[in-house]
Amino acid sequence: MKLTTRGRYAVTAILDVAMHSTRGPVSLAEVAERQRLSLSYLEQLFAPLRRHGLVRSSRGPGGGYRLNRDAAEITVADVILAVDEPVDVTRCGGLVNCNQDSRCLTHDLWVELSRQMQDFLRARSLADVLQRHLEARGEAPNAPAWQQEGRPSRRTIPITAAPAQAAGGGEV
Repeated sequence: MKLTTRGRYAVTAILDVAMHSTRGPVSLAEVAERQRLSLSYLEQLFAPLRRHGLVRSSRGPGGGYRLNRDAAEITVADVILAVDEPVDVTRCGGLVNCNQDSRCLTHDLWVELSRQMQDFLRARSLADVLQRHLEARGEAPNAPAWQQEGRPSRRTIPITAAPAQAAGGGEV
C-alpha cells in the first residue's frame, strides 16, 4: 500500500476536528492553519467524509464540522476508505495480472500484507489515535477519558460526537 497524501491528510484533518470540536463546530480554515494543509484540498477531502457519514457540517457564523459519531466508533480505515484510498500493496491491485497477465511469485505475500494493514487500520479508532497522541504529549492520563468515571481531567479532551444541533442551526 502506498498511502498517499490524500489518505494521510484525511486522517490528520478528521483527528483535528475530533480534538477541537468539543467547543463547537471546527472550520476547515482552522484545521488548515493548525495542520499546515491547503484549505482547498481539505474542502475536497471533507465532501466524501460527509457523504460517508463520518462528519457533519453546519453553515453560518460559528459553522464548521463535527464528527457524526463518537470518535471511538470511527476507525482509521473508515476515513481512508471514505476518501477512496485502497489499502492494497499488490502491484496488480488484486487482479492477479502482476507478471505479464499472470500471478507473480510474491502475489500472495502482498495480498496477506494488505489484509494485515486493513485489519490494523480497522482496529484503530480515532479515539485510540487521539488518546495515544495526548499521552505522548503528557496531556492525558493512561486511561481514556471515557473510562474515567466521574473523574474528568483538566487536560483530557473528551472525544465524542457533538450533540444534536439546537433549533435554528442548519445542517448541510
